[in-house]
Amino acid sequence: MKTVLLVRHAKSSWGDPALPDHERPLNHRGRRDAPRAGERLRERGVVPDVIVTSTAVRARSTAAILAQALDLGSDRVVEDGRLYGASPEGLVDIIRALDDELATVMLVGHNPEIGELAFELSDEIAEMPTCAVAEFRYDVSEWTEVGGVAPVGVVFEAPPRDR
Repeated sequence: MKTVLLVRHAKSSWGDPALPDHERPLNHRGRRDAPRAGERLRERGVVPDVIVTSTAVRARSTAAILAQALDLGSDRVVEDGRLYGASPEGLVDIIRALDDELATVMLVGHNPEIGELAFELSDEIAEMPTCAVAEFRYDVSEWTEVGGVAPVGVVFEAPPRDR
C-alpha cells in the first residue's frame, strides 16, 4: 500500500509587494491552520515517512509546522525545488521516483498544480484551498504505479472556515 498526501501550503502573506513570490512567508491564518492540519492527520493516525516540500518560504514553513505537529524530525523534511512551479505531470514524476521503502509521502506545494493533480487523481476534489490535505491510498507496491491506477481510498480535509 502506498499513500500520497498532497498539501497546498498554508495561507501566505501579501504584505510586502516588493518581496519576490518565492520569499513570501505565512500570514497569521497560515501559522494557525498548519498545526491544526497536522493535528487532524495525527489524530487519524496518518503520519508520512517523509515530507517533500517546495523550496518557497511559505511551503517550507508549512512543511516544518506539519512535521512538528506530527512529531517528525527535521531530517524527515526534504526540500525539492521542482515542486515550485511543477506541472501536475511533474508532480507525478516526483512521486514515481520515490524510494519504494517509503509507504506514506506528503508533498507540500502550490496552487494551481497541487489542486489540478488532486482533481486528476480523484475528480471528487474540485478545489484545494490553502492548507487543504488530499490523501490518496493505492493498492500498489511501487511508486511507479501511482497515477496509472485509480486510488482505492481518498480522504479530503480542508481547514475549518472559522476565519
